[in-house]
Amino acid sequence: MTPELLEDVAARFKVLAEPARLQVLDALADGPRHVSALMEATGLNQANLSKHLQMLHAHGFVSRRREGLFVYYELADDSVFTLCDLACGAVEARAQRAAERHARPRR
Repeated sequence: MTPELLEDVAARFKVLAEPARLQVLDALADGPRHVSALMEATGLNQANLSKHLQMLHAHGFVSRRREGLFVYYELADDSVFTLCDLACGAVEARAQRAAERHARPRR
């Protein structure tokens, strides 16, 4: 990969490094939602949600469309969940190993 492509990959990982953005993506897993529904699903206020949606849109994770007064967001690239499944699986496995180590009787 070229240095430019590596920079792009790093930028996409940086976008995903924010828990609130992962929460927004998770809320969109079942299909498109308008901003009010995303606010309700995530508990984020409108200003904070808008900031995260703008970042997700700029990096190609979500797309948006306007219908009347509402703006709907949806996943533009659901392959992000493959990456999340890998990362979550690794984190869960590490946590399980740590729990097992702590559960063993000490000598």
